[in-house]
Amino acid sequence: MVCIGKLTSVLAAGVFAMLPIATWPAVPAALHQPAMQSSKSLNAAMLAVARAGKRLIVVGERGIILLSDDGGNRWQQAQVPVRTSLTAVQFVNDKTGWAVGHLGVVLHTADGGKTWVKQLDGIQAADLALQAAKQVAARNPGQDKAVADAARLVADGPDKPFLDVYFENERTGYVVGAYNLIFKTVDGGKSWQSWQSHVVNPKGFHLYGIRAAGSALYLVGEQGTLLRSTDQGESFAALDSPYKGTYFGMVAARSGELIVFGLRGNAFRSEDQGNSWQKIDTRVQTSIAAGIELDNGALVLVSQVGDVLVSRDKGRSFTPQKGVPLPLAAVAQATDKNLVVAGLRGVKLLPAP
Repeated sequence: MVCIGKLTSVLAAGVFAMLPIATWPAVPAALHQPAMQSSKSLNAAMLAVARAGKRLIVVGERGIILLSDDGGNRWQQAQVPVRTSLTAVQFVNDKTGWAVGHLGVVLHTADGGKTWVKQLDGIQAADLALQAAKQVAARNPGQDKAVADAARLVADGPDKPFLDVYFENERTGYVVGAYNLIFKTVDGGKSWQSWQSHVVNPKGFHLYGIRAAGSALYLVGEQGTLLRSTDQGESFAALDSPYKGTYFGMVAARSGELIVFGLRGNAFRSEDQGNSWQKIDTRVQTSIAAGIELDNGALVLVSQVGDVLVSRDKGRSFTPQKGVPLPLAAVAQATDKNLVVAGLRGVKLLPAP
């Protein structure tokens, strides 16, 4: 396992895609089975965490979503219409949020995460990708490969996961995932557009993260993939990457610095919107799974073996803090300043750095 909830999701998708259709696992039923309510949900594998006002929301395996209104001391389980693992979650205010995950699922909530509705799944997404590829080919002859790739998505079934989500407001947002999957909405998720033709990613590398910094949007992913849009997401062009390994995410500091992180403890810092990068000595050799900026401006990274790394100099250096001996996948800050970390063994609280 390299990065919880991300590379494992992609590996599973790749295995399914190589199997004859008749031998695929019977997974599509999870698209219409609600998440099971369980007293053991707090100990389930949780893969992402976000804050919505004072509330904390964590999402994870089998469609489990948990809510806490007291800083992570007590949790309740939300009503979720699918039983697929969820890999990322984001809120734009204390009520409105989205979560994404396996089988191409996009979920939406308008009540702070108590209840969720499905806005998109892998079957619908593949059909949208094929329609978009045909439209591009009609305008630009010679795009047969794009049409063939999209047709393969339809034939594969809903096996490709979404791995991250970013909404700039209640209407405009993006979801990204395996094999260069990227979709955009401008109506809060009521409808979606395939956005793959807007991304310069000819080898179809996996997209693990999407973040905004200033007026730019950034994509990070497999094999050193670094892409930037400076035209409100209309086009994403490749940046020179300082590393050929996989990036799992990015932290965009309020002061303008960008931190990308990924395999084997690798992390890099940019002060010029991604035009140049400097390597950061993280002091760890294990993959960095997630990162955030705290309310006080400090930066925090967490690793797959439970490392917690803190920077108080805008990402120039990171110092290990007391972590947990557990694989971590996500981190957020509660309103009481404590850290909330999520991973394969559920949710844990850590003192503020």
